[in-house]
Amino acid sequence: MNRLSARMAAVAALCLKKEGGCGADVGCDHGYVSIFLVKTGIFEKMLAMDLRKGPLCAAKENISKEGLGGSIECRLSDGLASLNEDEADAVILAGMGGELIRRILMEGKNKLRKTSQLILQPQSEVRSVREYLIGNGYTITAEDMVFEDGKFYPMFRAEPGKAGDGIKELFLEYGRQTLENRHPVLKKYLDHRLEMETAVSGQLKSAAENGSERSEARLSDLEKELNMLRQALSYYE
Repeated sequence: MNRLSARMAAVAALCLKKEGGCGADVGCDHGYVSIFLVKTGIFEKMLAMDLRKGPLCAAKENISKEGLGGSIECRLSDGLASLNEDEADAVILAGMGGELIRRILMEGKNKLRKTSQLILQPQSEVRSVREYLIGNGYTITAEDMVFEDGKFYPMFRAEPGKAGDGIKELFLEYGRQTLENRHPVLKKYLDHRLEMETAVSGQLKSAAENGSERSEARLSDLEKELNMLRQALSYYE
């Protein structure tokens, strides 16, 4: 079996085992996650779904090599279009932009009524995905973050259930559990962001002193970002 990357291994680790359960990996690429989840007994059946024919053909080949054609079904699908209502106990959306994840969840909302877990790894607009989940009856029950090939990858598991009122802006931005558990990769990310934004702030201050109104307005927004980063880093003190 092909070894999962650190990012995809972390995504798979967020899946809760479901006896006799069915998982759907949307945007399955080469099918490695589906193969792993079936071989390790996390799910009995997987639906490996992708919009592109090329990766789906590669997934079929890999699944066949593992002798798992009876347990993993490949489907050509735009988002959840090829998923039947209440068919999947778990849905995985990894390696795509946050706004695309939101769109897929919104368009497939009626198909997720009995889905007990969403495993999400947005490449961008992470806060937007968290806001969508909380606003649509989910609570984030597990979080992780991986640094791989020079990039930071936040990910989380969401389950049906209200998250409660008064979610801190800090948690929407960086994740409650990763902050409260003082996740070392998040610390690395926060330090990196603080260093970059501080450098930009210095440049904007110089421009503002020279009369740039645009730089002055951007500086105000940047100061808010810097304050939030410092608040997040205070969890590590």
